[in-house]
Amino acid sequence: MQTAYPMKEYDAVVVGGGFAGLIAAVKLARANRKVILLERSNQLGGRGMTHEKNGALFNLGAHALYRDGEANAMLRELGVSIEGSVPPTNGYGIWQGRLAPLPVTPWLLLRSRLLSGSGKLELGRFMGRLHRYDPAAIPKMSLREWAEREIRDPMVRHFFYALSRTGTYNKEVSRQLAGPALLQVQRSMKGSVLYVHGGWQRLVDQLHELAVRAGATVRTGAAIANIIREDGRVSGVRLHDGETLSARTVISTLSPAGTHRLVQDAELPSLERWKNEARPIMAAGLDLALKRLPIPDRHFAIGLDQPVYFSHHTSVARLSDEGHRVVHLLKYNGAGESDPRADERLLEETMTLIHPGWRNEVVARLYLPNIAVSHDYMHLDRTGPLPGPRVPELPGFYVAGDWTTHGEMLVDAAAASADRAARQVLEDLRPHTRAAATETA
Repeated sequence: MQTAYPMKEYDAVVVGGGFAGLIAAVKLARANRKVILLERSNQLGGRGMTHEKNGALFNLGAHALYRDGEANAMLRELGVSIEGSVPPTNGYGIWQGRLAPLPVTPWLLLRSRLLSGSGKLELGRFMGRLHRYDPAAIPKMSLREWAEREIRDPMVRHFFYALSRTGTYNKEVSRQLAGPALLQVQRSMKGSVLYVHGGWQRLVDQLHELAVRAGATVRTGAAIANIIREDGRVSGVRLHDGETLSARTVISTLSPAGTHRLVQDAELPSLERWKNEARPIMAAGLDLALKRLPIPDRHFAIGLDQPVYFSHHTSVARLSDEGHRVVHLLKYNGAGESDPRADERLLEETMTLIHPGWRNEVVARLYLPNIAVSHDYMHLDRTGPLPGPRVPELPGFYVAGDWTTHGEMLVDAAAASADRAARQVLEDLRPHTRAAATETA
């Protein structure tokens, strides 16, 4: 027997309690709209969650906030306090199973064993003009095509692709659009990143508090079954337990497939296309808490001939009250490349190369074999208009999240798309407000 619930009415329902959902909820509530955010799990944050293990704080893989990015600007605009520090830029490149200092200064470039004489000259010139490129002026082409046109030396291209992987978390240089990827590399080189004290959960918790303080209702453990439609437009949502909520607008921050499941019984060509064309960015991550670093000054390394990354986040960020050293390793994976055991073995071997004897120092570890870094990115296979904020075939239905990018990446795409969706909802609700006021008068 189904439980009977009273019908509750809202201006907007936000589906999903990650960064995109929370930002959208704050913006709508601050505009005096009656909004409810529904999160199916029992914890807010999505991939922004932070977990504590044996006195160490683990994000879900390596997280960095771009200082020149949309998310940093948006969080500060909303009043989120961001405490963190900029990591050092020096580090090591991994080439043919060996470590070599990255040529990040003129002196290190001159002494580098990774490059020939002509390669050193080309890398120096390329890095000197990197910020003069206009990403918006680059025509539709892959990052590989652009790099092969601009960079002659193969080793310099390896170095550039490693920088690109580190900034975009994406190894698909033959499918990535060159312009957005280059913009991300420029941001990483110019504005750098922040490693957040206390983990990203601190940002999530502040957004939650801001949403509630502004008047939003936030519910966890609330899974949506489907969107309710009436007269060809959104009229509310139905939860899995049978409860229904009346609303003129719904913003989904779920994945393309998850969003599509909310309206499976409707013909929505745009949503179908976005789902079918989505190319998720995947990675395997190994997070470690150590009593000490075996080699204290080794904080950062990137693979030049393998898609791997290492970073010691407690070199600048506070992630343990016990003095543990928290490090992250990632292997960037392409579509269908995941081999959990092989990936874990590669990450462990990479850690041994950088920090021999690390196994004797382990306090806690977390292995995530299939991290969905982003549900889509700017790639060559996209057709038609970019996704969102409206779903054009269903009035009142909107999308946000990292996959609804208009050129942004990762959490920056989540923040920018949440802003677009909230603005569009507010604009589309205005005629209804005016009409209701007229009828009342």
